Amino acid sequence: MKTRDRIIATALRLFNEVGYGAVTTAALAEHLGMAEGNLWYHFKTKRALLDAIGLRYAVAIEARLKLVPQGDPVAAYVRLLGAIMGELRDFRFLYRDQPAYGDHTAIIADHAAVWTRETYRQLEAHLGALVSAGLLDLPAARLPDLAINATILLRYGLEHERERGEATASGTGAVRRSLLRHLTLFEHALAPQALAELKAAIEQIEVRTPLAA
Repeated sequence: MKTRDRIIATALRLFNEVGYGAVTTAALAEHLGMAEGNLWYHFKTKRALLDAIGLRYAVAIEARLKLVPQGDPVAAYVRLLGAIMGELRDFRFLYRDQPAYGDHTAIIADHAAVWTRETYRQLEAHLGALVSAGLLDLPAARLPDLAINATILLRYGLEHERERGEATASGTGAVRRSLLRHLTLFEHALAPQALAELKAAIEQIEVRTPLAA
Protein backbone atom coordinates (compact mmCIF):
# COMPACT_ATOMS: atom_id res chain seq x y z
CA MET A 1 0.00 0.00 0.00
CA LYS A 2 1.29 3.45 -0.90
CA THR A 3 2.17 5.68 2.03
CA ARG A 4 -0.60 8.15 1.23
CA ASP A 5 -3.19 5.36 1.08
CA ARG A 6 -1.87 3.88 4.33
CA ILE A 7 -2.22 7.26 6.05
CA ILE A 8 -5.82 7.60 4.85
CA ALA A 9 -6.70 4.04 5.90
CA THR A 10 -5.16 4.43 9.35
CA ALA A 11 -6.75 7.84 9.90
CA LEU A 12 -10.14 6.51 8.85
CA ARG A 13 -9.83 3.59 11.27
CA LEU A 14 -8.87 5.88 14.16
CA PHE A 15 -11.53 8.48 13.34
CA ASN A 16 -14.11 5.69 13.27
CA GLU A 17 -12.94 4.30 16.59
CA VAL A 18 -12.62 7.43 18.71
CA GLY A 19 -13.83 10.37 16.62
CA TYR A 20 -12.17 12.90 14.36
CA GLY A 21 -11.62 15.49 17.08
CA ALA A 22 -9.98 13.00 19.45
CA VAL A 23 -7.21 11.97 17.04
CA THR A 24 -4.16 14.23 17.08
CA THR A 25 -1.63 14.27 14.30
CA ALA A 26 0.97 13.07 16.78
CA ALA A 27 -1.18 10.05 17.66
CA LEU A 28 -1.81 9.33 13.99
CA ALA A 29 1.90 9.47 13.22
CA GLU A 30 2.60 7.13 16.12
CA HIS A 31 0.09 4.58 14.86
CA LEU A 32 1.66 4.82 11.43
CA GLY A 33 5.15 4.38 12.84
CA MET A 34 6.41 7.53 11.18
CA ALA A 35 7.63 10.96 12.16
CA GLU A 36 4.99 13.67 12.27
CA GLY A 37 6.97 15.58 9.65
CA ASN A 38 6.57 12.68 7.22
CA LEU A 39 2.84 12.80 7.77
CA TRP A 40 2.79 16.49 6.86
CA TYR A 41 4.73 15.73 3.70
CA HIS A 42 1.64 13.93 2.38
CA PHE A 43 -1.04 16.04 4.09
CA LYS A 44 -0.24 19.62 5.03
CA THR A 45 -3.18 19.86 7.44
CA LYS A 46 -5.59 17.59 9.23
CA ARG A 47 -8.35 19.15 7.18
CA ALA A 48 -6.57 18.06 3.98
CA LEU A 49 -6.65 14.51 5.30
CA LEU A 50 -10.35 14.86 6.06
CA ASP A 51 -10.91 16.13 2.51
CA ALA A 52 -9.17 13.04 1.12
CA ILE A 53 -11.48 10.82 3.15
CA GLY A 54 -14.42 12.90 1.96
CA LEU A 55 -13.49 12.12 -1.64
CA ARG A 56 -13.57 8.40 -0.91
CA TYR A 57 -16.89 8.82 0.84
CA ALA A 58 -18.25 10.60 -2.24
CA VAL A 59 -17.17 7.72 -4.48
CA ALA A 60 -18.99 5.24 -2.21
CA ILE A 61 -22.15 7.37 -2.18
CA GLU A 62 -22.19 7.79 -5.95
CA ALA A 63 -21.71 4.04 -6.46
CA ARG A 64 -24.55 3.24 -4.08
CA LEU A 65 -26.90 5.71 -5.76
CA LYS A 66 -26.53 3.74 -9.01
CA LEU A 67 -28.25 0.72 -7.49
CA VAL A 68 -31.70 0.34 -9.05
CA PRO A 69 -34.45 -2.19 -8.22
CA GLN A 70 -33.79 -4.72 -10.99
CA GLY A 71 -34.84 -8.37 -10.81
CA ASP A 72 -36.04 -9.73 -7.48
CA PRO A 73 -37.18 -6.64 -5.52
CA VAL A 74 -36.32 -8.21 -2.15
CA ALA A 75 -32.81 -9.09 -3.30
CA ALA A 76 -32.45 -5.60 -4.78
CA TYR A 77 -33.48 -4.01 -1.48
CA VAL A 78 -31.02 -6.24 0.35
CA ARG A 79 -28.25 -5.04 -1.98
CA LEU A 80 -29.22 -1.46 -1.22
CA LEU A 81 -29.20 -2.08 2.53
CA GLY A 82 -25.82 -3.76 2.20
CA ALA A 83 -24.42 -0.72 0.43
CA ILE A 84 -25.87 1.61 3.05
CA MET A 85 -24.44 -0.60 5.76
CA GLY A 86 -21.06 -0.37 4.05
CA GLU A 87 -21.22 3.42 4.19
CA LEU A 88 -22.16 3.34 7.85
CA ARG A 89 -19.37 0.90 8.60
CA ASP A 90 -16.55 2.35 6.54
CA PHE A 91 -17.33 6.03 7.17
CA ARG A 92 -19.17 5.76 10.46
CA PHE A 93 -17.45 8.78 12.01
CA LEU A 94 -18.93 10.98 9.27
CA TYR A 95 -22.41 9.81 10.20
CA ARG A 96 -21.81 9.74 13.93
CA ASP A 97 -19.91 13.01 14.30
CA GLN A 98 -21.17 14.98 11.30
CA PRO A 99 -22.67 17.88 13.32
CA ALA A 100 -19.26 18.64 14.82
CA TYR A 101 -17.23 19.11 11.67
CA GLY A 102 -19.13 18.17 8.53
CA ASP A 103 -18.89 21.71 7.21
CA HIS A 104 -15.08 21.33 7.12
CA THR A 105 -15.33 18.86 4.23
CA ALA A 106 -16.09 20.79 1.06
CA ILE A 107 -17.25 17.88 -1.08
CA ILE A 108 -19.71 16.76 1.59
CA ALA A 109 -20.97 20.27 2.23
CA ASP A 110 -21.46 20.81 -1.51
CA HIS A 111 -23.22 17.51 -2.22
CA ALA A 112 -24.92 16.43 1.01
CA ALA A 113 -28.32 17.91 0.14
CA VAL A 114 -28.32 16.35 -3.33
CA TRP A 115 -27.21 12.97 -1.98
CA THR A 116 -30.01 13.09 0.59
CA ARG A 117 -32.68 13.87 -2.01
CA GLU A 118 -31.37 11.17 -4.32
CA THR A 119 -31.37 8.71 -1.45
CA TYR A 120 -35.03 9.49 -0.82
CA ARG A 121 -35.80 8.78 -4.48
CA GLN A 122 -33.70 5.63 -4.46
CA LEU A 123 -35.47 4.20 -1.42
CA GLU A 124 -38.84 5.18 -2.87
CA ALA A 125 -38.01 3.35 -6.11
CA HIS A 126 -37.04 0.18 -4.25
CA LEU A 127 -40.13 0.34 -2.05
CA GLY A 128 -42.20 0.89 -5.17
CA ALA A 129 -40.73 -2.26 -6.70
CA LEU A 130 -41.85 -4.19 -3.61
CA VAL A 131 -45.36 -2.73 -4.03
CA SER A 132 -45.45 -3.61 -7.74
CA ALA A 133 -44.45 -7.19 -6.92
CA GLY A 134 -47.28 -7.49 -4.42
CA LEU A 135 -44.88 -7.80 -1.50
CA LEU A 136 -45.64 -4.45 0.16
CA ASP A 137 -49.25 -3.45 0.69
CA LEU A 138 -49.05 0.33 0.72
CA PRO A 139 -50.50 3.00 -1.59
CA ALA A 140 -48.01 4.78 -3.83
CA ALA A 141 -48.87 8.09 -2.14
CA ARG A 142 -47.37 6.78 1.11
CA LEU A 143 -43.99 5.89 -0.35
CA PRO A 144 -42.33 9.34 -0.46
CA ASP A 145 -42.87 9.91 3.27
CA LEU A 146 -41.88 6.33 4.03
CA ALA A 147 -38.63 6.79 2.11
CA ILE A 148 -37.87 10.00 4.04
CA ASN A 149 -38.61 8.40 7.41
CA ALA A 150 -36.53 5.34 6.55
CA THR A 151 -33.62 7.57 5.57
CA ILE A 152 -33.86 9.47 8.84
CA LEU A 153 -33.75 6.26 10.88
CA LEU A 154 -30.80 4.94 8.91
CA ARG A 155 -28.88 8.20 8.77
CA TYR A 156 -29.32 9.26 12.40
CA GLY A 157 -29.59 5.84 14.01
CA LEU A 158 -26.05 5.92 15.37
CA GLU A 159 -26.41 9.36 16.90
CA HIS A 160 -29.67 8.29 18.51
CA GLU A 161 -27.98 5.22 19.99
CA ARG A 162 -25.18 7.33 21.37
CA GLU A 163 -27.57 9.86 22.90
CA ARG A 164 -29.34 6.99 24.67
CA GLY A 165 -26.04 5.88 26.15
CA GLU A 166 -25.84 2.74 24.01
CA ALA A 167 -22.51 1.42 22.76
CA THR A 168 -21.74 2.32 19.15
CA ALA A 169 -18.14 1.16 18.92
CA SER A 170 -16.87 -1.54 16.59
CA GLY A 171 -18.66 -4.84 16.99
CA THR A 172 -21.64 -3.57 19.00
CA GLY A 173 -24.13 -4.12 16.18
CA ALA A 174 -25.43 -0.55 16.31
CA VAL A 175 -25.72 -0.36 12.52
CA ARG A 176 -27.61 -3.66 12.42
CA ARG A 177 -30.03 -2.35 15.04
CA SER A 178 -30.65 0.74 12.93
CA LEU A 179 -31.39 -1.38 9.88
CA LEU A 180 -33.80 -3.60 11.79
CA ARG A 181 -35.42 -0.52 13.33
CA HIS A 182 -36.15 0.98 9.93
CA LEU A 183 -38.11 -2.16 9.02
CA THR A 184 -40.60 -1.38 11.79
CA LEU A 185 -41.86 1.49 9.63
CA PHE A 186 -43.41 -0.88 7.10
CA GLU A 187 -43.06 -4.47 8.29
CA HIS A 188 -46.80 -4.56 9.03
CA ALA A 189 -47.43 -4.11 5.30
CA LEU A 190 -44.79 -6.58 4.06
CA ALA A 191 -45.67 -10.06 2.91
CA PRO A 192 -44.50 -12.46 5.65
CA GLN A 193 -41.98 -14.19 3.42
CA ALA A 194 -40.50 -10.87 2.24
CA LEU A 195 -40.16 -9.68 5.84
CA ALA A 196 -38.47 -12.92 6.87
CA GLU A 197 -36.05 -12.66 3.93
CA LEU A 198 -35.16 -9.07 4.76
CA LYS A 199 -34.52 -9.81 8.43
CA ALA A 200 -32.44 -12.87 7.59
CA ALA A 201 -30.46 -10.89 5.02
CA ILE A 202 -29.65 -8.16 7.55
CA GLU A 203 -28.30 -10.81 9.92
CA GLN A 204 -26.26 -12.39 7.14
CA ILE A 205 -24.84 -9.03 6.08
CA GLU A 206 -23.54 -8.65 9.62
CA VAL A 207 -21.97 -12.11 9.54
CA ARG A 208 -20.49 -11.52 6.11
CA THR A 209 -19.12 -8.06 6.92
CA PRO A 210 -18.62 -7.50 10.68
CA LEU A 211 -20.29 -4.30 11.79
CA ALA A 212 -18.69 -1.33 13.33
CA ALA A 213 -20.76 1.68 14.25
